[in-house]
Amino acid sequence: MTEARSRPASNDGVAALDRAIAILDAFASAGRSLSLAEIAVRTGFYKSTILRLANSLLRGQLLERLDDGRYRLGPATFRLGALYQRSVVAADILLPIMRDLADRSWESVAFYVRSGDVRTCLYRVESKHPIRYTIREGDVLPLLSGSGGRVLAAFSGEQGEPYDTIRETYHNLSIGDRDPETAGVSAPVFGPGRMLLGALTLSGPSTRVDAAFLWRMKQPLLEAAARATRAFGEDASMLEQAARQAGVETESMKRLNSA
Repeated sequence: MTEARSRPASNDGVAALDRAIAILDAFASAGRSLSLAEIAVRTGFYKSTILRLANSLLRGQLLERLDDGRYRLGPATFRLGALYQRSVVAADILLPIMRDLADRSWESVAFYVRSGDVRTCLYRVESKHPIRYTIREGDVLPLLSGSGGRVLAAFSGEQGEPYDTIRETYHNLSIGDRDPETAGVSAPVFGPGRMLLGALTLSGPSTRVDAAFLWRMKQPLLEAAARATRAFGEDASMLEQAARQAGVETESMKRLNSA
């Protein structure tokens, strides 16, 4: 066998990196694991070359060797994927959706992620109003208070109320929960495999963002969360259904208020 996929390189280090990448690429269309012989067929490399590079990939946790001698991708590939996913979130998916929601509502929109027992503001689009509730990207807030934190807790498995209801309705509305002068409404955003990526939150001062305003914004927020979830490649039908239900509730509220 010749090393058909090896490429000319200016030094051995570059060639080794190219080959290591090719070994990882061999798993792209594979099942859960590959034998040494299968990797050799997919890459065109000598088994001795694969074994040498596999040792480095094993040390870096990019590969794992199973008890039967087969190989599978290691946990470091997941961490790299998560880092890549976060970079894509900012540039290509979440920020345009957040800007659209901020333009529609004239209020601030943030995206929170869970970090252990707290939550972190990963991205934020500010309100167009001169008086606004200010949270900066990177700020850390409690997990079990505020609409964003409660949504993250609910879809991370927190039991009891209000978390059971949040899992049923896919949103949470809060007024003065974390801060007596602020209010907000939040919905989850999911990635492939329905992995919770974070919570999308629309918020502002409670003097302006009152209960009626939050009720009106539930549907647009859920639609935004569904749009983001679809963009990440996950089925968003549950969020779309929740958005339709929120629209029905808003119309019912309007009729009651005008009666």
